[in-house]
Amino acid sequence: MENRKPVIITGTSSGIGLTTAVHLACKGFKVYATMRDVNRRHALEEEARRHNVSVDVLPCDITSQDDITAVIEHVIASSGRMYGLVNNAGINIRGFFEDLSDREMRAVLETNLFGTMAVTRSALPYLRSHRDSRIVIMSSSGGRIASPASSAYCTSKFALEGFGESLAQEMIPFGVHVSLVEPGLVATDLFWRNRKAAQQSGQPEGVYSPWFHRLERFTDAEVQTVKTPATHVAEAVWRALTAKRPRLRYVVGSRAKLLLCLRKRLPCAVFDSIWAALVNRAMGGRSPVV
Repeated sequence: MENRKPVIITGTSSGIGLTTAVHLACKGFKVYATMRDVNRRHALEEEARRHNVSVDVLPCDITSQDDITAVIEHVIASSGRMYGLVNNAGINIRGFFEDLSDREMRAVLETNLFGTMAVTRSALPYLRSHRDSRIVIMSSSGGRIASPASSAYCTSKFALEGFGESLAQEMIPFGVHVSLVEPGLVATDLFWRNRKAAQQSGQPEGVYSPWFHRLERFTDAEVQTVKTPATHVAEAVWRALTAKRPRLRYVVGSRAKLLLCLRKRLPCAVFDSIWAALVNRAMGGRSPVV
């Protein structure tokens, strides 16, 4: 049996998940890195080799209970226990709500929310059996402050915030610690590859098209100036897994910290006015009434 603490992390083919998997392996954890398509494992394995560590790559679509069960059974058979679960897998479909189809909205919620819940539910019996186990849920600053053209993503992350808070309270009697990690914009190649838009978003005849394109250009410009690397998120996950008294929330990124601090300290009406002005600027002001 492995002496290193076994941790499952979902969504590790690239971006934050890949970086976090390697970071945890470097810190001495036995990492079980899952991804929906194991044909995309090469980037993770190459990064692990570069750091002279190894990770156990497993296939897992978190919307498939059969996949989840197979991963859990493999970890228990291999390590005999489970110490930590890092729920990182997620998707995004950008677009104003009216442009999002029911199918597109459900796809985001099925992965980000219900997939995370399914993995967590399957892991809980094994996490509860060892006191001081850990669960980390990858939320977002978008789970605390919403923004336009992100209704699907923000809905899923707001829901994860409530799920994480409730679960943290339910796990107190069992000594299982639950933490939410809340990054702002993070500089990863995945941001560009994950820029999937709703089918109706940006259509020339669309009511929201002018605002959507302005927001996309604004977001692109903002990402170009981001200084927060994925390693900062990975470090927050590591702290949540190792702190004697882990916090419920770990905010990552100076911009996210500033915004959330302002929201906490300013009167609601004042913050809402400031945020509305920033959003209005990003959208290029009002468009003609249609």
